[in-house]
Amino acid sequence: QVQLVESGGGLVQPGGSLRLSCVVSGSAFSLYGMAWLRQAPGKEREFVATINPSGGRTYYRDSVKGRFTISRDNAKNTVYLQMNSLKPEDTAIYSCAARQSGFTSSRPDDYDYWGLGTQVTVSS
Repeated sequence: QVQLVESGGGLVQPGGSLRLSCVVSGSAFSLYGMAWLRQAPGKEREFVATINPSGGRTYYRDSVKGRFTISRDNAKNTVYLQMNSLKPEDTAIYSCAARQSGFTSSRPDDYDYWGLGTQVTVSS
């Protein structure tokens, strides 16, 4: 099994920034497609961003385009989510996920391994 551990969440004011990190165990990280998803209280889990194994292709949900950036460092087995211009509606638990096939996807069911998540709260 593959273990994923997120970090970097916290409380930030509207307009602020946070960078989330997700460290993935094992030797196959560079073959995985990776994604960030989030779930707010009372809402269903939703796709945020995904990145292919090489890092050359990224995709985002419309509401975060221009504000969030997903990236990865295969030498460190780590995927990142840089979040700028944060809004209260970004408040959620953010989880990272890995897909063995390497293909990017916006569907949570396509991913094989999940972290427990990190809380992001945007409030004044």
